[in-house]
Amino acid sequence: METMFWLIMFAVLLVIEILTMGLTTIWFAGGAIVAFVLAYVGFGLPVQIIVFLLVSIALLVLTRPIAMKFFNQERQKTNAESLIGQNAVVLETIDTLHGVGRAEVNGMEWSAKTDDADMIIEAGEVVIIEGIQGVKLIVKKQEV
Repeated sequence: METMFWLIMFAVLLVIEILTMGLTTIWFAGGAIVAFVLAYVGFGLPVQIIVFLLVSIALLVLTRPIAMKFFNQERQKTNAESLIGQNAVVLETIDTLHGVGRAEVNGMEWSAKTDDADMIIEAGEVVIIEGIQGVKLIVKKQEV
């Protein structure tokens, strides 16, 4: 009976992984296979559960970061993420203290501000996009 439980658990975890592709439940599926083997050999349920948890957690902690790095190599940045590091042209003077400023990048207008509340960047200047906060670009003056 226990062997069937672990096989069903393995199948369910595998299906969840296939549907979500989150690289989380696959490690628990590995733990379920090891527990299945232990049940088949005749080890008791407490040993099966402990080994299932230990193997699952070990796989998750030790191999998930490596797998995430490998599988995310060709991950495409979102539109907003791809703007970071690019240049933008200031359309309206950026004055973070007064909450005004607009910049254009790739033909799109964005509200813009700086990390330094006292900095003012005049219209027409070129800035570098350091980040995005909500719907505003975080910019800094381009160093000459």
